[in-house]
Order: sequence, then C-alpha cells, then structure tokens
Amino acid sequence: MADLRVRRWRGCLAATATLALTLAAGCDGRIGAAGGGDGEDVPGSGQGGPQACAGTERLLAPQRRLTRFEYNNTVRDLLGTSLTPADQFPVDEVAGGFNNNASVLTISSLHAEKYLLAAEALAAEAVAGDLSKLVPCDPAAVEGQAEAEAACARKFIETFGRRAYRRPLAPEDVDRLMRAYDAGRTGGSLREGIEVVIRAALQSPKFLFRLELRHDLDGSAPKVRLDPYEMASRLSYLVWASGPDDELLAAAEAGLLETREQLAERTREMLESPRARLAIAEFYKQWLNLGRLEIIVKQESAFPGFDDELVAGMRAETPAFIEHVLWSGDRKLSSLLTLPVGFATEPVAELYGVSVPPGTTTPQLVELPPEQRAGLLTQPAFLAVHAHPDQTSPVLRGKAIRQKFLCYDPPPPPDDVDLTPPTGEEGATARERFQQHSSDESCAGCHQLMDPIGFAFENYDAVGAYRTEEGGQVIDSSGEIFRSTDVDGPFVGVRELAERLAGSEQVRECLATQWFRYASGRFETDGDGCSLDRLRGGFHASEGDLVELIVATTQTEAFMFRSAIAAEEE
Repeated sequence: MADLRVRRWRGCLAATATLALTLAAGCDGRIGAAGGGDGEDVPGSGQGGPQACAGTERLLAPQRRLTRFEYNNTVRDLLGTSLTPADQFPVDEVAGGFNNNASVLTISSLHAEKYLLAAEALAAEAVAGDLSKLVPCDPAAVEGQAEAEAACARKFIETFGRRAYRRPLAPEDVDRLMRAYDAGRTGGSLREGIEVVIRAALQSPKFLFRLELRHDLDGSAPKVRLDPYEMASRLSYLVWASGPDDELLAAAEAGLLETREQLAERTREMLESPRARLAIAEFYKQWLNLGRLEIIVKQESAFPGFDDELVAGMRAETPAFIEHVLWSGDRKLSSLLTLPVGFATEPVAELYGVSVPPGTTTPQLVELPPEQRAGLLTQPAFLAVHAHPDQTSPVLRGKAIRQKFLCYDPPPPPDDVDLTPPTGEEGATARERFQQHSSDESCAGCHQLMDPIGFAFENYDAVGAYRTEEGGQVIDSSGEIFRSTDVDGPFVGVRELAERLAGSEQVRECLATQWFRYASGRFETDGDGCSLDRLRGGFHASEGDLVELIVATTQTEAFMFRSAIAAEEE
C-alpha cells in the first residue's frame, strides 16, 4: 500500500514539476530576456554617463535554473553526496561564451525526467545509512509514534528545506512537503517518508531555479534591493557555484548582507573556502572555451600522443594554474597572462619538454622557458582547443583574442564561403596558406582583425607543442593588432602579445565585462552603464587584481538590485 501511495505521489509530482518548470522558464521573457550589442564598439562605448546612474536604469534579473555544474555542487553540499547526477542531464547551451546565460537555460520534458531520476537516486542514498545523522531526532526513540515521527519530519523539513530552497520555508511549502512525507510514511516508515520529502524538494522549482520574486509593493521605485536570502544565493552561486551554507543563511537572517562593505568582506571570506577554487576556475574554463577539450579530436597520424591521458592533464592544468595565481601568487592579470610556469602531469611535461617524476598524474608546478611560455595563452589546453584536428588555426586563435580579451565579436562569414582550412602548396606554412584571406575581398575585412594576431601563435602546433620550424621553413611569428583602443601595432610572438594585453585598459574593461555577464547570467544592456563603470573602476583601482575583480562584481547595482516587479505582474 505504501508503494502504491508513493508511486501515485511520484506521478503527481512529476506532472506538477514539469508544469512548474515550464512556467518558471517563462519568467525569462517577461522579466527581461538577455540581449546585447553587435560587438562592434569597444568596451565602454555607449555606457556610463550621469543618466546611466540616475537610479532609473532597468536592472534585468532573469530567473535562472541551475546549470549542470551548479546542480552537482549544490546537491554535494546539501546532502554530502559524491554522486554527480547532472552529468546525465541535457547539455547546457552557451550564449555569449557562458552556459549560465538565462536566455539558453531552457527546460524540456527530458529535463523533468532526469530531475526525477536524480531526485530518486539522491534521496535513496541519503536515507540508506544511519538516519539519525540526517534527521533531528533519534529514529529508534520515535519509531511507531505517529505524532513524534511527524514532529521530527516537520523539523527536518524546516531545516533541510531552508538549505534546499535557500531561504526559510513559507507555511505552504512546509505543508506541501508534509503531504509528501505522509504519502511515504503511510504504510511505511519514517525513513520512507523522509525519502519522499527529499525527492519532492529536489524537484521543486524553488530548488531547481534561482528565484528572485520580491515585489515593489507601492510601485514607487523602478528597482528594489534583493532580499537578504536572494543576496545570499547570488553570493554563493557567484563564489561557490553552489547554494548558501548555514553560516551564509544566518548572515542573511542577521542583516549582515546589506551594505557594500558587508558584501565585500563576506565575499573575501567566501573566497578562502576550498569550494571557491573550482568554482572560480569554472569561469576561466568557460571564458576560454576550454570545455571543448572534451570533444575535440586530433589526427592520429599527425599527433599520435594526443590521448586520454594527455587530455586529462591538459584539463587539470588550467584550474591548478588559476589557483596558483589567485591564491598563492600576486593575483594579477599580468601574472595570469605572462607567468612562465605550468602544472604538468607526465604527458603534459613531455609535451613541454620538462621532467616530472614518472607516473605523475597530479599536476606539478614546473618552471618553463620564458622565451617559449607565457601564462594561459601558451598552455596546451588553450592552444589545442583553438586549432584544427590536423593543423593550427591562426583564425581560431586570433578570433579567441578578439572575442575574449577585446570583447569584439566578428560577424559570421557569408553562407557561401567555404570554411575548409586552406591547404596551399606542399611545404607551405600556415601563414602562407592563410594569407589568401587577405587577398579575398569577401574575407579580408574580418580576417585582417584575426589572422595577424593568430600568426603570433604559429610557434605552437595543434596540440600546443613548441616548434621553430614548419615544413622545413623557419616560422615567422610576427603579428599585429588593428582597431583596438590601446594595443594596436606590430609584435613578435605570444609573449609580446601577452605582455601587451596584460597592460591594456581595454583588456581589463573586457575582462570586467565578461565577469558581469557570468555573474548576472545575461548580456549587458544600455541600462547597466553605472554597474559596468563601477566594476571596471574597481578592477582598475586594484591594478588588475583578479580576486578584487570578483569582489567588485558584488558592489554593482546590477548585483545588489533588480527591477521592481509589481504584484499584478506576478
């Protein structure tokens, strides 16, 4: 009988969850869909000015569902699980370089199915062990006592639900989860009732979405400050990519997340948590499109050493390098782009031409020749991702610099353009093969902005190994930047390029903009001028401190406020 009741509850829950998720997804269009410009202007143009800071800007805050990365982190911290069920969810789409952009965080029936399966697995694991470690009572002492068991379940719902929903539960939430408990407990046990509660909570839109629904009650203000629990959630997903813990929720309840000073202090404290290191590395992984390491292939005849072990080492190096710069080093953008060190497993060390102990599978700090390596841009992961299976790509590498560091998105090529990499004559270098772009009028305008930058990377093959010759010819790694604000001109090699980018105000402004997009889950709009000015100004004042850039993100109007929602719009 208990199984029948649970199955019926499961069916109702699945249908309700699907409907609720669909409705929640619809919030994006009503509250304000993400949008952006065409990328033609340099960062900062059209932004700022007194009108942008007059307090009337529309601060969009689209409702966002948890990404796969955030879901796994959240259930890890909520339940102490090592399961990663979101790995089986549909892949998160990307917009503007990031997969947490609300405009592409859509919901499908497949999502609902996977959420149900994940909730069942997580709940079953949670109650499989010593139940006294999960619930706030001694299960043996209350066994068979309906009222005592119900009281224990209610207290569990209030404490667990507070973490799961990231705020104290409303009475109707408690009642709803108590009904779930009753469905599992009837004909069963306290353990079965708690299991159904966890299943229900993990399928609620209040868990799956980062909901911010505070109303402007009198309609007099164009924007409202986030309530303390919404602020705690924004902070935790920015810094930890996970839900707020009890300490952060207690700070929200105590009114300690109200001022800019409080937010800055709390953010710096949170950044000291080990959880912050993987979460912050996720930004850099997405910013540089390093997730493509999971799917790229290389021609075996050209690169026989490109195997799973090498890819695993490449994947592990960038987070280790980010951690080194931000938590052990000087935290500066200049170090990120120019520091001649790597973090190598044995296969990566072989690619670098340095030594680590045989069998090394954990990345080890290694010193690299400064004339060959300079920070992120010469790491094998970046170089392999921005290359073709059988050869390098000045286009992909130059485009990456334009998009990620200068915030310029080249328009897509015309539909009738052949995108096959040029072959050229036998023995021709990549520079010689790709120079046809400069002579083709349909290509020259855009490729002039990418290819000359990409040619500077020609000392690195399609998997990131350093070389000085191609096809028996000495490589020409000279390059040039056009149409920037402060980095125009010729240079030789990636080190000179990296040093120029590291000292550029345009690059700093662009990186601040990238953090704005990542933190807010949307593109910037004209109404974000004040927030962008504050964010960029904070990064500039810190002299390129990457930790203070994260702190500065929390100081913006776009982070602290949202556009008002009138009650009748809800």
